[in-house]
Amino acid sequence: MTATTSDEETPLLHEQHRKQKQTPLPWAQFGILLFLQLAEPLTSQVINPFAPQFVRDSGITHGDETRVGYYVGLMQSIFFATQALTVLHWSRLSDHLGRKPIIMTGLFGLSLSMYSFGMSTTYWGAVVSRSLNGALNGNIGVLKSMVAEITDSTNIAQAYAYLPIAWATGQAVGPAIGGYLSRPTEQFPDTFGHNEFLERYPYFLACAVPATFSALCWLVTFLFLKETVPSPITMRKLLKMRTHKANLEYQNVTASQDHRVGPVTGADDGLKTKHVDTSGPLPLRELLVPRVLISAFNYACLALVDITLRSIQPVFFSTPIELGGLGLPPYKIGRILSVFGVLNGIVQIFFFAKIHDRYGTKRVYTWGLASAVVVLASFPVINMLARAEEGSSTFVWMAVGFQIVTSIIINFSYGCIFIYITASSPNKASLGTVNGLAQVGVSIMRTIGPATANSLFSLSIDKHYLGGNLVYLVLSGIACLSLYVADLLPARVWTD
Repeated sequence: MTATTSDEETPLLHEQHRKQKQTPLPWAQFGILLFLQLAEPLTSQVINPFAPQFVRDSGITHGDETRVGYYVGLMQSIFFATQALTVLHWSRLSDHLGRKPIIMTGLFGLSLSMYSFGMSTTYWGAVVSRSLNGALNGNIGVLKSMVAEITDSTNIAQAYAYLPIAWATGQAVGPAIGGYLSRPTEQFPDTFGHNEFLERYPYFLACAVPATFSALCWLVTFLFLKETVPSPITMRKLLKMRTHKANLEYQNVTASQDHRVGPVTGADDGLKTKHVDTSGPLPLRELLVPRVLISAFNYACLALVDITLRSIQPVFFSTPIELGGLGLPPYKIGRILSVFGVLNGIVQIFFFAKIHDRYGTKRVYTWGLASAVVVLASFPVINMLARAEEGSSTFVWMAVGFQIVTSIIINFSYGCIFIYITASSPNKASLGTVNGLAQVGVSIMRTIGPATANSLFSLSIDKHYLGGNLVYLVLSGIACLSLYVADLLPARVWTD
């Protein structure tokens, strides 16, 4: 593959769209992938509205309100810490064993861990459940690989425009479930008031819904999802290859596989790469080329900016006004996050592909990162208005609405970086590993991000640094550094 030099003003795929007719999306399989992707955001977002209250109920803070943000961040981070340790291995296995068995393993992990979380009565019990969730779940990279494998250069942008449907639905439904179904004996005393089980486990009902949905996704995968790896092998054969003359047997097994794109054999400036034909997944060391690393690094930076912002948002909404927050109950936080999810899905579906084709991948990616600075600046403004109005008012809700709408732009960057990552893969047979490699960096950032951001939030309000606003200044600085890293991306995506 060679990088095509072009002025940044040139929209991505503009010339390609003139020459090629867009291939229709394979909706039968693509629709299943969208359905399966809903499991992860649903299970991750459902705890956000009640996570601060769960931390308080667990007694881990001993009544210290300024410590809530720290423990919420730690609980959010542990999922990504364990995912970072395993996601590359799951992705590499999917290149050999096939996508389906790995996806089914991940869905089983999601379901089991959410049931476990719902029955946790101690903080550390919940942490163990989140750890199990991350360790068993390698689906995020595998599902992206499948999307790339069933699309081509003419419809991949359209496919990535639809991917936010799953995340938007999860961001809308998940918080609503978490907000409305947590502590049901208190919210619905006529229905659940005398249920001893739900009194003992007040968050089980909220967690059981996404857990059961993940089990349903497992069944759909088993019955209807088609494998996209041409010649998957069994675990027994893979283990045999690894332990007995692995390199020779690997070449013999994979020689019959027909892949149209070849491995990397050299690179000039990091953006230009030569290719020859190949028969299967490449060794990890041959994937560590500049274009893969640049794409993965940018994905990690985007994830850090996004996860830090999203993790402090529910804590900010929950924190009392006098301490620098908005003082909202869980059900109102759930409504706000649900509105964001709905609006985000609508905007992504109807506008991302058009904006992407008009302005180009790099420009849209950069705009998304830049919008994070505006969103971060809105937090102290919202608190200032709440203090002036002595609670929620029209102006406060207008400011919250502005924050929600602006934060939608950040998600444009995800579709763009997915396109860069897909194009950076040296060959099609290694796409799962490339996505897994990128996901390792993202998981590390998402491990560091929530705990760091929420700890900094707690420190800012506890010590009153910069009037309690130090956290927003630091996170804005991270967003600006990510804009610098974005400049490493080529103006146009790498092409064959």
